[in-house]
Amino acid sequence: MRAAAIIVSGGSGSRMGRPKQFLPLAGLTVAEWSLRCFVDMAEVESVVLVLGEDSFREHGARLSGGKVKVVAAGPTRMGSVRAGFAALPDNVEIVAVHDGARSMITPEIVRATFAEAAKSGAAVAAVPVKDTLKIVERSETRLVSETPERARFWAAQTPQTYRYSILKEALEKFAGEADATDESQLVERCGHKVAVVESSYENFKITTPEDITMATAIIEAREGGRRESRAGFGYDIHRLVEGRELWLAGVKLPHTKGLLGHSDGDAVLHACCDAVLGALGLGEIGIAFPPTDPKFKGLESKAIVAHVLAKTAAFGGEIVHLDATLIAEEPKLKPHYEKLKASLSALFQLPESRVSLKAKSNEGLDAIGRGEAIACHAVATVLAP
Repeated sequence: MRAAAIIVSGGSGSRMGRPKQFLPLAGLTVAEWSLRCFVDMAEVESVVLVLGEDSFREHGARLSGGKVKVVAAGPTRMGSVRAGFAALPDNVEIVAVHDGARSMITPEIVRATFAEAAKSGAAVAAVPVKDTLKIVERSETRLVSETPERARFWAAQTPQTYRYSILKEALEKFAGEADATDESQLVERCGHKVAVVESSYENFKITTPEDITMATAIIEAREGGRRESRAGFGYDIHRLVEGRELWLAGVKLPHTKGLLGHSDGDAVLHACCDAVLGALGLGEIGIAFPPTDPKFKGLESKAIVAHVLAKTAAFGGEIVHLDATLIAEEPKLKPHYEKLKASLSALFQLPESRVSLKAKSNEGLDAIGRGEAIACHAVATVLAP
């Protein structure tokens, strides 16, 4: 059956103190781990990512494309599910709704809900409750009124997966419903039975700062078992001349001289790109952008970064850390550290905690020491299949 997914990531993150969907997590972000699971599944033909207003504005364009469509969230969870549902293709038969904050979801759990929903119409990933439950009186004393049999209770997770027609019926019949905490409640109220698919306790929802620590450990243990860590080295040097703009790490710096080159001469981006390609055994940037080709004259080095990121994704690699060292006598680069690091982080789509940029002088020695050139050394750490 034709399958699609709605990933709901529109929450405010009140318990985290800030929106949690794009907090860094094991080399990606919280929402991107959830997104990656569904995108990598061949049976999922379309994914709708639902983002809050600020996240939509900041990340929407970057994450959309291919099988992913990004839409703005509604005022409530159910409003967000409705926004995602409206963006699905018409030919979908099975729909999985997943919390973007459940980053540890696995293809095996998703497939189990697909199979059960195809058979019975509605399926919810869940785990048996491990703790003893107490029913407490609604009073200031908080007295226990009953201890129910624990074996009857399961903790619902996501994905919650439905035949398209069943989810459509529930959303339309309860169009004014805003308080439901999950869509299976609406499906039940329509008279449909919802099956439970046993999930994993690792598929928890990231809600507090402590959850980030646990999620990081789980993901790194999984990924470490599937991919190897590689290191690549990059180096670039350009002559410093008058009449050129000075571009470093994608930032235009105020100076009387700039770096001479066929492109904009950004030694930092060139060295970092070569380091990434080196880690993956994919050569160097001059292969794709030969300095003898007139069509690349004046090329912005940001385009080279985009090319390298595309090559990395096609290879199945993941950049997890960049370390760049500039060697320059002029201009003084320390006042620009924050701006340079932020730009490098944004261009390579890494949290700033996974980017290092520093500068050294050459103590007046050779061409760099005489202010005639700027060089950059870079090391990239990349996970590869």
